[in-house]
Amino acid sequence: MKFFQIHNRRYTGSKFKLLNWIYDEINRNTKFNSFFDPFSGTGCVVHKFLSCKKIIINDFLESNFIIFKAFFNSKTFDLKKLIDLANQFNSLKINKLKDNYFSINFSKKYFSHNDSKLIGHIREVINELNNLTPDEKNILLASLIYSVDRSANTVGHYDAYIIKDNIDDKFKFRLIKPYKINSDIKIYNMDANELIKSESSDVIYVDPPYNSRQYGRFYHILENLVKWEKPQLFGKALKPKPTHVSEYCKINAVNKFKELIQNAKCKLLAVSYNNTYDSKSGSSKNKITMEQILEILKSKGKTKINKKDHNFFNAGKTNFKNHKEYLFITQVD
Repeated sequence: MKFFQIHNRRYTGSKFKLLNWIYDEINRNTKFNSFFDPFSGTGCVVHKFLSCKKIIINDFLESNFIIFKAFFNSKTFDLKKLIDLANQFNSLKINKLKDNYFSINFSKKYFSHNDSKLIGHIREVINELNNLTPDEKNILLASLIYSVDRSANTVGHYDAYIIKDNIDDKFKFRLIKPYKINSDIKIYNMDANELIKSESSDVIYVDPPYNSRQYGRFYHILENLVKWEKPQLFGKALKPKPTHVSEYCKINAVNKFKELIQNAKCKLLAVSYNNTYDSKSGSSKNKITMEQILEILKSKGKTKINKKDHNFFNAGKTNFKNHKEYLFITQVD
């Protein structure tokens, strides 16, 4: 069986293609044994730094939290049992499955009718199995998220679906495979500004959302799948009532960033930033400018800026040339 790796998903703002550059720039500027990523997103940046003795990983989306626990903190699981379950899921006879919460809501929109029936049925089975360890359940849920991502009728997020007369059946259940971790790793599902008050690290890597697009809304289907509370859904995009609303996507973003940096306890701060500030799309315009970031970081210590050309993963209609990724490096006083 071919297993998913942590970077094998579509995710707005993913830094997967920039990992070597980020690692090399940080490594060039300090010696470190601990690494803290308070806005971990896909978790692929943390994966690059797993050689550290101490790792702190955080994201306020519950779907990402489950993925982190599955990949980085699974100790009690039977891989053969999980493979057998995956094979059972892939052998299900779709015509014998009843419609469920997932198919009733998302069929012929985000997924084909058959795929949505399968996804909802598998989620119910995971919920009902009483012979799973907590780690096995996390692995199955993370695997479901990755498998769903491969079959979704979207451009890579769930803010909207692609309007089609016919959606092909594409869903196949594949497992993620947990990593063997030697690091002391802590995994959180918290507000980054609160967590940073209580944790310290040699390096803190900061990559918050910078525009008005709320990740909780972008990935509402994955959050719905993980929580499985079956909420009432609203609007054409079939979203539940808003949760996980980030202040970094609002007018108060500069103050939240300043608060975060002031409370950061580390030797080196590395801050990722991309130049979407002049985007034609209002929702893509950054809430914090480069000048504001630089001013805030300089109050913390000597700061330099590294830049790199980068065609980032853009799931919307925004189109701009000469896109650059920036990495601020601050030696904390």
